[in-house]
Amino acid sequence: MAPALAFAVVAAISGCQSKNGASEVLDPAAIAAPASHANTAAPAQLTASSAATAPKANLTLGTGSTKIAMLLPLSAPGSAGENGRKMYDAARLAMADLGDKLVTLTIEDTRGDSGYAKDLAVKAITSGGVKVVIGPAELAAAQHLAKLSGTQRPPVLALADNFAGGPGVYSVRLSEADSAAAGAAAVASKGAKKFVLLVPAGANAGAVEARVANALSIYGATLAVTLPYSASDAAKVVSDMGSLVEAPDAVVVASGDGSPVAVLSALKAKGIPGKAVSLIGTERWLERPIDPLYEGAYIATLDQSETGPIADRFKATYNYQPDVNVAYAYDMVALSAGIASSVGPNGFSNQVLENASGFRGSTGLFRFRADGSSQRSMPFFKVEKGRLKLVEKQTAGF
Repeated sequence: MAPALAFAVVAAISGCQSKNGASEVLDPAAIAAPASHANTAAPAQLTASSAATAPKANLTLGTGSTKIAMLLPLSAPGSAGENGRKMYDAARLAMADLGDKLVTLTIEDTRGDSGYAKDLAVKAITSGGVKVVIGPAELAAAQHLAKLSGTQRPPVLALADNFAGGPGVYSVRLSEADSAAAGAAAVASKGAKKFVLLVPAGANAGAVEARVANALSIYGATLAVTLPYSASDAAKVVSDMGSLVEAPDAVVVASGDGSPVAVLSALKAKGIPGKAVSLIGTERWLERPIDPLYEGAYIATLDQSETGPIADRFKATYNYQPDVNVAYAYDMVALSAGIASSVGPNGFSNQVLENASGFRGSTGLFRFRADGSSQRSMPFFKVEKGRLKLVEKQTAGF
């Protein structure tokens, strides 16, 4: 069995500094509890389980003094429930690896019901004993938490897809803004200077624009224009682009909840992508089968088949292949255990979680921002012959 892995959390308030900047994924011995804490015992042997079967509704793992709540859709129907059960198994593995004597992790079943998930989350953050909440996975529940005021509540590490985040409510999963910004930065790092962003009109347009513009500025590149669009006016927007921007080096196309095909068809009619103009897509394109119009586009996204250093042990323990759901859940439990070890039960502050150097987990290098969003360094691909071809193992970073 490969060595168990964990986060070495370096917090400004602890007075420590990481040698390599980001807090690294390390052998558990590197985050052994300090003398004031109980020594970490060897992990208990786990029995293999299947993500097809929902565990009981309320489960408690570990005996540590730091109390953590985790909200998962364990009994939800369909893929939501399957993903919830995968994350449950990931939490078990992380606890066995490093958290068993550091934290007490209580896992509750949200049933995939946003209203119930919201109630469980509010109860957890107002209980007075929980130091951090991992979850919920329901988007509406996470959005509700982001609107709540109050500075004394514990942080929330939300597992919902396409969640923008909010102060103290951090978005764990890769978002379209993350992917668009990383893809634009990767192309800018090769010398491209003038970019255009096509983004679905709506509430998320500003967040995507801000992230892309910030990423480009690091490389001296500029976002010449942002053009909101809808599926019905895609051709007109692309035509307008030609009159507004002369000779862009790259076009970034965000798709939101819809398909990018209408915009891509209009761009193809203009010769984009081509030798002079790169096309940059996002991870949300990949929620649909790869369309022939994706050909030649660059996309920064997590490798869905790569779960870093935990993959082999997870499969050996649970008898199925882990995916990014497993990696996200493992990383958040590992991060929590690392904070409990290196800073203590009261170390779950915004200052610690928003460490600018970030953390390195099974999903790669990531960090949380003050607005609740996350940034990730990830693989960079090009669509060739209907498949993702790896261009770089890691985008340029933050």
